[in-house]
Amino acid sequence: MLITNRYPLFRRYKGNPIISREDIPYPCNTVFNAAACRCMGKYILLLRVEDLSGRSHLTLARSDDGIKFRVDDKPWVMPSDDPMYEPYERYGVEDPRITAIDGTYYITYTAFGPYGVRVGIGKTHDFTTFERLCLATDVDNKDGVLFPEKIGGKYVMLTRPGGFAGKRGDIWISFSPDLEYWGGSRVVMTPSPGGWGSQKLGACTPPIKTGDGWLVFYHGVKPTGSGRIYRIGAMLLDLEKPYMIRGYSNHFIFAPETDYERIGDVPNVVFPCGAVLEDDGIIRMYYGVSDTAIALATVDIEDILSICRD
Repeated sequence: MLITNRYPLFRRYKGNPIISREDIPYPCNTVFNAAACRCMGKYILLLRVEDLSGRSHLTLARSDDGIKFRVDDKPWVMPSDDPMYEPYERYGVEDPRITAIDGTYYITYTAFGPYGVRVGIGKTHDFTTFERLCLATDVDNKDGVLFPEKIGGKYVMLTRPGGFAGKRGDIWISFSPDLEYWGGSRVVMTPSPGGWGSQKLGACTPPIKTGDGWLVFYHGVKPTGSGRIYRIGAMLLDLEKPYMIRGYSNHFIFAPETDYERIGDVPNVVFPCGAVLEDDGIIRMYYGVSDTAIALATVDIEDILSICRD
């Protein structure tokens, strides 16, 4: 069953959260910020799991109905011991996103190490084996999200350089011929002073292609007297010139409201890393709650597009 929250666009699943640490078949601290996709008739979640040392790894979960998931018995992606990656993943691999391009599932993730954070890219064909491809950015850059097709013959990725130590963080776009070397970077969206995302912004879920443009959910962070609040907005990017915004929500469309979204290791956070568009136009949004568990909300894509058009 579903219940409607005070923001009428989204409907939270009544049984939220759908995955918590009690569902992980080995000791851990929390589970949150899961990538999502469909593969071979099943729903796939790639979970960020924080272990008892405080470092994160990625574990797979599978479901027939998109609600009840079976979590694998062991991690799928651990911080690498390859000298090329180890210094940059030493403190963990975090916040994955999954984008299917031409039958291959590409996974972007945040590599966290003593030098800061970087965007890593890997791939799989069947969620059995995982192959790292590269570290695609310099340090102090995260929230990497790939577009599901090439544009102008190039791969396209949104990232968020900056936004650390209280500094401003903007959403940028970059282009690549091979997924490894990125350039042509430019700003797409910047925080609005005093607004709900006044401190920093970041892309959340991989873009969804629509007739109106590329639909992207993004998060905005606002500092308050009792800490930061993470909320969600939506924007439409031009299909051929994705650095151009064609429309966006003038207000946040999803925000922490329930106890499980407001209470946890990092309070007042909703953070989607995965969205699955169903054939009937319903988007299943899988989101982390307070860095403590994973929840599900659904929305009709036409309702989101309508807000972005206004």
